[in-house]
Amino acid sequence: MTKDRRTNNTKRAVENVQTEKISGIQAGVSGEYFVAAELSRRGYISSVTLKNTKGVDILVTNESATRTIGIQVKTNQNNKAEQFHADDLFYVFVNLVGIGQLPEYYIVSSKIVADNVKTGHQAWLDTPGKKGQAHNDNPMRMFEDKEQKYFDKWQTLKL
Repeated sequence: MTKDRRTNNTKRAVENVQTEKISGIQAGVSGEYFVAAELSRRGYISSVTLKNTKGVDILVTNESATRTIGIQVKTNQNNKAEQFHADDLFYVFVNLVGIGQLPEYYIVSSKIVADNVKTGHQAWLDTPGKKGQAHNDNPMRMFEDKEQKYFDKWQTLKL
């Protein structure tokens, strides 16, 4: 599916969906289970971790159990991630388009996320606010994929 078609389908889906939203906790949990289901559909073995597991929401292995990775799921949220990365850790950003619609997935290595949010946050701090004031540092971080380079890129996991 092309980017333009996907964007048009997303816009149309959003227009046709109820405006009610689920809570942030429910969005996060549903994002984790959507990712685990998608990985299972693609033939991988995935297990959602207990909620007190730091930095890893899903453990995934290939069918032959020769490669295992950890996945951190972010569902319509922005969190500080520039200090937490590893070779076998990946982020899956889940965009819950709307009730009754399939989510969009963006799959990115933790190193790319760390670099992106660090440079993006510093650029934001260096840019004056609307009234010319300096931005105050805060824990909010933003990962952006304006070019859609990571949309549906499950092969990034190299399982």
